[in-house]
Amino acid sequence: MDIARAAQLQVLLEGVPLPAEKTELLEYAVRQRAEPQLIADLRKVPDRKYGSLDEIGEALLRVQPPHGNGVAPEPREESGAPPGGDAYTGS
Repeated sequence: MDIARAAQLQVLLEGVPLPAEKTELLEYAVRQRAEPQLIADLRKVPDRKYGSLDEIGEALLRVQPPHGNGVAPEPREESGAPPGGDAYTGS
């Protein structure tokens, strides 16, 4: 799926009562006389309840980076030297 088609599908779904289950989104798209390819694309989203058009767009085409494992990397050991070395502290 490309960005343009995902955006086209989001525009098509404007006006759908949210939150909505995937089946409700599909029914709405059919009532709006969506192109068969857009219906096929919408069938590929996970079967769950969507609270916003952005959530639907994200399910169609992942644009946000994936969440990490929840563990932040350990900070590196400080060198003790000032940033920039001697040029930083010299006048």
